[in-house]
Amino acid sequence: MSLEQKGHERIKYRLEGLSCANCALKIERAFCSEETIGETSLNFATQTVYLPSTAVEVAQRIIDRIEPGVILKPVNQLGKILQQEESSADGQWQKIRMVVASILLAVGLLLPILGFNLFGVLEYAIFLSAYVLVGYEVLYTALRNITKGALFDENFLMSIGTIGAIAINQLPEAVGVMLFYTVGEYIQDLAVNRSRHSIQALMDIRPDYANLVHQLEVLKVAPEDVQVGQTILVRPGEKVPLDGEVVQGSSYVDTSALTGESVPRNIEAGDTILSGMVNSSGVLTVRVTRPYAESSVQKILDLVENASSRKAPTEKFITTFSRYYTPAVVLIALGIAVIPPLLGAGSFNEWIYRALTILVISCPCALVISVPLGYFGGIGGASRQGILVKGANFLEALTKVKTVVFDKTGTLTQGVFEVVKLSPATGYSSEFLMEVAAAAEIHSSHPIAKSIRDSYGLPLEPGTIEDYQEISGKGVQAKIKGYDVLVGKAVLLKEAGIQIPDTENYGQAGTLVHIAVSGEYAGYILIADRLKLGAKETIQALENSGIKTVMLTGDLQAVAQSVADDLGVSEFHADLMPQDKVAWLERLMAEKGSNEKVIFVGDGINDAPVLTRADVGIAMGGLGSDAAIEAADVVLMEDQPAKLLTAINIAGFTKKIIWQNIFFALGIKLGFVFLGALGIATMWEAVFADVGVALLAVLNATRVRRYTSPSPIIHP
Repeated sequence: MSLEQKGHERIKYRLEGLSCANCALKIERAFCSEETIGETSLNFATQTVYLPSTAVEVAQRIIDRIEPGVILKPVNQLGKILQQEESSADGQWQKIRMVVASILLAVGLLLPILGFNLFGVLEYAIFLSAYVLVGYEVLYTALRNITKGALFDENFLMSIGTIGAIAINQLPEAVGVMLFYTVGEYIQDLAVNRSRHSIQALMDIRPDYANLVHQLEVLKVAPEDVQVGQTILVRPGEKVPLDGEVVQGSSYVDTSALTGESVPRNIEAGDTILSGMVNSSGVLTVRVTRPYAESSVQKILDLVENASSRKAPTEKFITTFSRYYTPAVVLIALGIAVIPPLLGAGSFNEWIYRALTILVISCPCALVISVPLGYFGGIGGASRQGILVKGANFLEALTKVKTVVFDKTGTLTQGVFEVVKLSPATGYSSEFLMEVAAAAEIHSSHPIAKSIRDSYGLPLEPGTIEDYQEISGKGVQAKIKGYDVLVGKAVLLKEAGIQIPDTENYGQAGTLVHIAVSGEYAGYILIADRLKLGAKETIQALENSGIKTVMLTGDLQAVAQSVADDLGVSEFHADLMPQDKVAWLERLMAEKGSNEKVIFVGDGINDAPVLTRADVGIAMGGLGSDAAIEAADVVLMEDQPAKLLTAINIAGFTKKIIWQNIFFALGIKLGFVFLGALGIATMWEAVFADVGVALLAVLNATRVRRYTSPSPIIHP
C-alpha cells in the first residue's frame, strides 16, 4: 500500500469498536468514493486503515454516519495492532441488559403456564419492556440509517422483522428474536476478537523493549528510541529488538519466528543478527545497524498486516455479491408478504409472518466476515512457517499454479561454490591466474566471485584495481597492476576479440570462469556447485501433482544439463542473460490458460525483473534481504525449496476453508428462505441459524492458522 496519495502522508488508524464485517465494507466503499481520501483498503481482520492525515475528520464523519460508536485512533509503531476495544463498563451494561431482558421474557412466557392470565396491557408492558431494553440500539441505528438513506443492513432487517411480529401480535417471538440476535452478536464479537488475538499471536514477534548501553549503565527503552550506531545488550531468553552486528559474545539464537525453523543458529562476534530472533544462551552485545522502522521484524509485521489490502478474487466476489444479496431477499420477502394473500392463498398475517422470517435470516454477515478472516488466518499461518505472502490475491494465485520456473544458482543449488580446477594457459601460472581473478572479483557480491576470493585466501588491496566495470550477466573488466583484465563468461572474451580454446569437453560439470590478460587468453577456473537439500524432492512433488517445472540459468549448457538431469525438471534453458530469462518466462506465460498461473522462484536479488514479471514472484532465502522482500510477492524466509510446497499447501487449505464457509452460509440461508416461504421455519429458528452460521464460519476460518502442511501438495 502506498503511504502517500494526493500529496498527503498516509497514517495507519485503528477503527476501535468495529465488529461488523458488512459495515466495514460500507465504510471502505464510502472512503474510496470520498475525494479527499481516495483509494484505500479497510482491513477488517486487523481493524486498520491507512488514511491521509488531512482527511481524518472527513473519515470520522463517514464512520459516524454508517456505524456510530466506532472511533478512529492513530496506531503508533509499538502499539498492538489487534486488541479488544470494548470497555469493561460497556460490556457489563450489555450483559445486564441481556440478563434482565431474558428474565422478563421468561416471566412473560411462564405466567400463563402457571395459570396467571395476562391481560393486554400487562402483556405488552412485560414483553415491550424486554424488547426495548435489549433492542433499543438496533432500533436507533436502523432509524438513523433510514433517515440517511442507508437501508438493507442487519439493523434494518431485525427491526422490520421484530416490529412486524409485534404488529401481528407475536410478542414473545419478537422479544426472543431480538434477544437471541443481540446475544448472538455479542458472542460473535467475542469469537471474532478471539480469532483476531489468536492470529495476532502467530505474528507476535515484535520486541517490547531494548537494553540500551549508555555510558556505564544499561537502560530499558522502547526499540524505536534506539539510534543507528548505538549499542544494545541482548540477554538469554530475550527477543532481539533491532537489526545489528554482534560486537561481543556468542550464542545460539532461535530464528523460528522469522523462518519457521526451530534449529538454533550459532551467532558470534562479527555476525549479523536480526530483530525477531530469540537469544537462547549467551549474552550478546550488538551495534545497531538499522532503525526500528526499517528492521526485519517491522518489515515482516507490516507485510503480513497489510497483505489483506490486496484482496483475492473470491473476496471481491463476496463483497460484490453481498451488495445485491440482501436487497434481493428483501424484495422476495415483500413479494411473499403481498402476492399469495392477494391471490387468496391465505391470510395476510400468515404470509407476513413468513416474510418476516425470511428477513431475519437474510443478513449477509456470516458470508462477509468469514472470507477476510480466512485469508488473514492463511497469511498469518504462513508467516508462522517463515513464508511471507504480500496479499490474499497471491495466496489465491498459488492455488492455480500450472508452471513453476526456477532460477538455478542459490535456488535449486546451494550457491556455495568451490574451485575444483585451475587450468592456466601456456606462459601463466596457477598462482597468477588466481590472483588476477580474485582481484577482479573483489567488489562483486556474486557467489562465484566469493568462491574465487575464498580460494585465493590472501589479502587483496582494492587500490591496485583501476577502471573496474561489472558487465551484467557476462563478467568483469578492470585494470589490475597495469594489466587489462577480463574475467567472466566466454562471450565476454569473444566480444573483445580474444580466442579461447574449446572447453566444451573439459570432463566435469561446473561453471567456467575465463580469464584474459592484456588481450591474451590466460586460462580458466572451474567452479562446482551442489544441489540444495530437498530440491529434488520438491521438483518430484510438483511434477507428481501435474505442475510443470522449468529451470532457467545463465550457466553453461553442460552444467545446466547435469543439474536438470539430477533434479528431473520438465525443461531447462541455459546460457541466459537476465533479459533472456524474462523472454522465456513470457513464452511460458503465453502458453497458460486464463485461469492458470506461472510462478518464478529466485533469490530476489539478481532475478528482480523476472520476479516482477511472473504471476507470482517467490524469493527464496529472503532472511535479511531487502531486495528479496521488495521484489517478490511471496518471500520464503528459510533457504529451503520445500517451503514452496508448504506455501502452495497453505494456499490450497485456505481456499478450501473459505469455500466451505461460502457454501455453508449460502446453503443454510437459502434453505431457510425456502423453509420460511413454506411456513416451516419460524423466526426463532431463523435467528438461531443466522447467528449460528456466523459463529461456525468464524470458527472454521480460524482452522487455517493451525494448519500444518504435509509434504505432498493438496488441491482445494
